[in-house]
Amino acid sequence: MEDERTYTAFRGNQLIVSGDLHAMLLATKACMDHGETGPILIFDDRTGRQIDFDFRGTPSDVLARLASHPLFAAGEPGAPRPGPGRPRLGVVSREVSLLPRHWEWLEEQPQGISGALRRLVEEARKREPDRERARIAREAAGKFMWAMAGNLPGFEEASRALFARDTGRFEELIRDWPEDIRAHVSRLVQESVRLDTSCTPSAPRPVEP
Repeated sequence: MEDERTYTAFRGNQLIVSGDLHAMLLATKACMDHGETGPILIFDDRTGRQIDFDFRGTPSDVLARLASHPLFAAGEPGAPRPGPGRPRLGVVSREVSLLPRHWEWLEEQPQGISGALRRLVEEARKREPDRERARIAREAAGKFMWAMAGNLPGFEEASRALFARDTGRFEELIRDWPEDIRAHVSRLVQESVRLDTSCTPSAPRPVEP
């Protein structure tokens, strides 16, 4: 899911579509144009975050609004690529709380505080990319579950099993959930398991006598 960002739309407990940003928007728009009036929830599969879109007008209108969407206008993965000219940097300003000694250290770094923070983040991401992606995938599954399965039987126990990495127990607990919800959350969990496995050191081979 890292190489190609995907998004998933649900109508109640039923999956509408899961795919890249444009495919998801067009399929969801078609569903709404066919008379769907119930609530539709859309998720970023990588983070589990819910995202709202404006589906008024034609399919072309829906896609055109991505250019002014608060998430995608700044270069969120999956957004349309900009045309010729200087690319947007996609810089987002947020509050950071640090101790005085942390600010003092950052102020002494070359390229300023923002440059130092960006460098530290990139270095951390490069050290253990699969472990970090596994954590993100588990949290994405947890966020999706909270939104879609919070009232389903076994939710709390399934959440504990998810973060305890007890996949067998987790699958047992969600067995009776609605099919599309179960299948989607299982896909997210299996991605975290795959990434966890890839960053687990293999056992050393025994030395031949």
